[in-house]
Amino acid sequence: MFVDFFGVAMDQIYNHIAKVTYMSNGNVKVPVVVMTAIGAGYSDAAQHSQTLYGIFAHVPGLKVVVPSNSYDAKGLMISAIRDDNPVMYFFHKGLQGLGWMPSPEEAAVEVPEEPYTIPFGQANIVREGGDITIVTASRMVYEALWAAQELDKEGINVEIIDLRTLVPLDKETILNSVAKTGRLLVVDEDYLSYGLTGEIIAVVAESALPSLKVPPRRIAVPDVPLPYSRPLEKFVLPSKDKIVKLVKEMCEDS
Repeated sequence: MFVDFFGVAMDQIYNHIAKVTYMSNGNVKVPVVVMTAIGAGYSDAAQHSQTLYGIFAHVPGLKVVVPSNSYDAKGLMISAIRDDNPVMYFFHKGLQGLGWMPSPEEAAVEVPEEPYTIPFGQANIVREGGDITIVTASRMVYEALWAAQELDKEGINVEIIDLRTLVPLDKETILNSVAKTGRLLVVDEDYLSYGLTGEIIAVVAESALPSLKVPPRRIAVPDVPLPYSRPLEKFVLPSKDKIVKLVKEMCEDS
């Protein structure tokens, strides 16, 4: 099921599985994993292309998982299955190797046959750098990586953090990176307002504001329904080119 259709089950998700453990004083466990496909990039219009994990990250009692590659997908899924709490597992359609939606080659990494877990709340620094921190998740990790490769030619060294989970959020890794680079850009395929980008910037503003050389910036989907038109869809989605342009501006301003 696409996340766009979760509206038909929202009462069960945010009024029941998210709250039963709390309301039972911990006596009732809810070891449920709700997996869904997210993301745009293939002209499937406004009702089949959203990301929406910010909605569920906003609800206390839910854990939110957003893998970006095949290795993380397995490790995070096993952790989710073994967790006694409800876990919302969001896997981008553009990372699943579907024939009708090309997947970045970098996302298909080797996956061991034996079981393994990846702890929740442990972000992955997929690229180290000293000039700017890009915090992102899911398929946007690759847009950030491609942008970083291009920015290398300009002498700009980018550090990229793949969050892996939104709840719990690895604040420590984000804050340590920003303390090192002095610049923060958050890239997200969810909607701009009231979402992940604002939350990450708030975390840094509250705990590491003196570290910033320039104001933090963000790139996300503007607050419009995702278009069916391929050129319009491309216009609203975050991309390598948008990241490159904004990073250059941020580095020139300081």
